Amino acid sequence: MKPFEAGGVPRPVEVWPNISGEDQDDVIAREVPVALTYNGSAYAVMMATPLNLEALGLGFSLTEGILKHPSELYGVEIVEQEGSIEVSMTVSTRRFEALKATRRAIAGRTGCGVCGKESLGQIPLSVMPVEQTFVVTHKAVQKATTALVDHQPLQQLTGAVHGAAWCSLEGRILAVCEDVGRHNALDKLVGQLSPQNIFEVPGFLLMSSRASYEIIQKAAIAGIAMIVTLSAPTSLAIDLAASGGITLVGFSRAHRHLAYCHPHRLAEEVKEAKEVSHDSI
Repeated sequence: MKPFEAGGVPRPVEVWPNISGEDQDDVIAREVPVALTYNGSAYAVMMATPLNLEALGLGFSLTEGILKHPSELYGVEIVEQEGSIEVSMTVSTRRFEALKATRRAIAGRTGCGVCGKESLGQIPLSVMPVEQTFVVTHKAVQKATTALVDHQPLQQLTGAVHGAAWCSLEGRILAVCEDVGRHNALDKLVGQLSPQNIFEVPGFLLMSSRASYEIIQKAAIAGIAMIVTLSAPTSLAIDLAASGGITLVGFSRAHRHLAYCHPHRLAEEVKEAKEVSHDSI
């Protein structure tokens, strides 16, 4: 399905100056309420772009700690309703019982890892260390950064969505997911690639957004050791990445980027670098 058909809708727009004098339409990113349910029980409602919703459901479940492994998700059904969509998931009895024990009410959010927590004690200020040893050249970061726009068809149409990309050590973009919410875009990417164990192969995450606390948290749970963003990081994002051994790069531009923590994975060149096969993506 084309991005226009699934993720964008036409809306009339008045252009100034209107040289042609004709009515025109603009392509607008779709944003709809998406409800996530587990074994028939409602859990979360978020605003999202209705693309790759099966991946969104699995990725959200993994990065929020609801599921520990993709195999614990037994089935997903997408139920379209008037003005909204339900992602109905069937999970293992063990994980559902654990979910009920820690259930929280979340409404009107876009995958934030903090919103809806019942107390400050529920907000983790550290993550399990991500232990991966590899080196990425600055040129590889630049290569992926400048190529991202060509891998975001919905962004090119609407100018309103974020992209989450998985990149090889050489800076080749291997997979991209888009959504109006940056957290949703990352969850979709995690949901798409986790069943193939892609994150066990060294690579790095590239986000079109800023680096927030939630992005670091979700990436750490997925086992991602290096994150590059086009915009700035927050202070808590830097602290969380530092505690988890994650290399965090921000303000990535065509000829410049900033390394905020664990820059040991970055180098001017890598001797005898070999392209890692990702044929299964």
